[in-house]
Amino acid sequence: MAIYLIRHAKAGSRSAWTESDSTRPLDDSGLRQSTAIAQHWGHAAPVAVFSSPRLRCVQTVTPLADRFGMEVQVEPDIEEDTPFERALRVVEDAADGTVFCSHGDVIPEVIDALIRRGMNVNGMSGALRKGAMFVLHRENGRFVTADYVAPPRD
Repeated sequence: MAIYLIRHAKAGSRSAWTESDSTRPLDDSGLRQSTAIAQHWGHAAPVAVFSSPRLRCVQTVTPLADRFGMEVQVEPDIEEDTPFERALRVVEDAADGTVFCSHGDVIPEVIDALIRRGMNVNGMSGALRKGAMFVLHRENGRFVTADYVAPPRD
C-alpha cells in the first residue's frame, strides 16, 4: 500500500479573489481535474481522505471520497503555510492507503524532508503542478520511494 499526496487542482486567481483565500474555490478546469482524479483512480481504495481546510483542497478530493463512499476529513496540519515538520508528522503517522490533499508549498517541503532521509523520487521533472500527486511507498516504517503522477488533463 501507499500514501497519496495530491496538490489541489486549479483554482481561481488568487489576486482576483476578493474574499478570504480559505474560501477560494476551484475554477472550471480544476473541477474537471478533481472529477478526473476520482474517475481514473487506479490505486487501491483509500482508507481515509484528508484535506487542508482550504476549500480548493476539499473540492479536489470530494469526488474521490464520494466514489469510495467516504467523507473528506479536514486536517489543519497540512494547510498552506504550515511548517513542514507538522505536515511531515501527519504523513508519517498515517495508515497505508491514506489520501491527503494539500498545497504547493507544503507537499514539496514534505517530499524534500523525506529525500533528506533517503527516499528516492521517480518521474518528477520541474515544479509540482496543480492536480499532481506523489505516491509514497513505505518499507519497515520508512518511506523509500515516491512516484510522481502528473495531473490529469482537464
